[in-house]
Amino acid sequence: MILLIHKNGKSVVRVLKNEQELKVKSSDCVAALWELTEKFSDEIIGWCEEEFYENVALENWNKIFHHNLVMASYAVKTTFLPESIGYVDQLPFINVNRDVKYPTWQMSNDVGGINGAVLLRFKELFENISNLNSLLNSVAKIGQQNGLLCYSDPGLVRINKEQELRSTATISQLFSFVYQNYNSIWTTILLWCLFKYEHKFPLWAYVQSFSKEKYFQKKIDLPEVHLESESRNFSDSIDVLIPTMGRPQYLLQVLEDLSRQSLLPKMAIIVEQNPEVDAISELPELHTRKWPFQIIHHFIPQTGACNARNIALAEVTSDWIFFADDDIRLQPDLLEKVISEATKYRFSAININCKQPGEETVFHKIKQWGSFGAGTSIVKSSFAKKCRFSEVYEHGFGEDADYGMQLRKEGCDIIYHPYLEIQHLKAPMGGFRQKPVMDWEKEDLLPKPSPTVMAFAINYYTLEQIRGYKTSLFIKFYRKQTIKNPYAYIKNMRLRWKKSHTWAVKLLKKEE
Repeated sequence: MILLIHKNGKSVVRVLKNEQELKVKSSDCVAALWELTEKFSDEIIGWCEEEFYENVALENWNKIFHHNLVMASYAVKTTFLPESIGYVDQLPFINVNRDVKYPTWQMSNDVGGINGAVLLRFKELFENISNLNSLLNSVAKIGQQNGLLCYSDPGLVRINKEQELRSTATISQLFSFVYQNYNSIWTTILLWCLFKYEHKFPLWAYVQSFSKEKYFQKKIDLPEVHLESESRNFSDSIDVLIPTMGRPQYLLQVLEDLSRQSLLPKMAIIVEQNPEVDAISELPELHTRKWPFQIIHHFIPQTGACNARNIALAEVTSDWIFFADDDIRLQPDLLEKVISEATKYRFSAININCKQPGEETVFHKIKQWGSFGAGTSIVKSSFAKKCRFSEVYEHGFGEDADYGMQLRKEGCDIIYHPYLEIQHLKAPMGGFRQKPVMDWEKEDLLPKPSPTVMAFAINYYTLEQIRGYKTSLFIKFYRKQTIKNPYAYIKNMRLRWKKSHTWAVKLLKKEE
């Protein structure tokens, strides 16, 4: 383990290898970092601000960097980008919960580390970056899209975090980072948001950014995963949770696929919904057939996947939960493969690659996922049972995303795995499926976005993310509607946005 101790991310104070001091040619942080990366490619290359050195929790580092595709840092006092990065990025990696290990590409030069061989793969692309914080964030931003697992991890250091972080990026560095790492339109959206909401108009920083090298969507070929250690607590118990409604033949096919698994589930928890008066179950086979796992069957008159999943969550006793849809097909070794991969890499939640017949895989690398599939994921029960599907989203949009955010706030990262696949048949809706008419849908002027989507934004976005989302929504929706007068359109959308916010607040208050 190599630790580069620096002053303000600029000058090298000293370099230690297992507490023995090393000499480096350059006193510049970035140059020294590349030098160490080339000399010690098989080591973890760490960095630390001088004032935090005595509090670095080196005893935790082997556990944190348990394989070579982990990059982690912790912002004790400083971060690179300001809150205004939220104007251009509404993914979960922006609003970081600093109390837990949290997935994010936002790195700090306060303290952190990465495998030397992995960092070396970025040298050709980033060797012209002279600022340490800019380099670390660029590596993580591009790396995350190419299979690098990036975290804010409080376990790196034994120190109380500052409540307010100080951003070190200049306005020019902010614009350059956005231009280099996002679609170019976001640079203009950033300028507009700064002007509208902060009364700033950094035109020169905006113009200069377009002269920078573009990193957006660059492909980096990272090394194969090298596991320093594997978890010894292999757990193979899994419960399957399936809400269903009016599709008995599809549901029975899922159960038959489960009965052929090389790793059998312990329980299949079925929540069947039918709101019709005097209705009876369409699934007598759950009780008349013999299954190689326990069947728990709830037959309820209330519709809604959020309520159904919460009922099933209360029944879970196994170490893992498979959140499954009622119209999927599984290969016989799927559950065994998923649990094996999760155990090997210490993943706590895996979003399985779910494809419709004939559909091609889009992402081909294991990566941190910005979403969550409530019908395609396997999650460690110790995290899943701490969370509930919010009925704010019942019959609306956003319950998957909300549950995923709850998991992340508990310290559970969600990983997309392209080589673990299920087939989604997209069966026709069955049963009594007339969607309830929401109160806001009865009004002449419909809210935009949906109040459930707005509720999600209120719960999980920073103020800047909400404003950035509003700006991009107004731009994207313009070409999809009939009002072509820009002034009339903006006036109309402001009213619809306000209505959405009002309804979202009402929904959230009901849940309190």
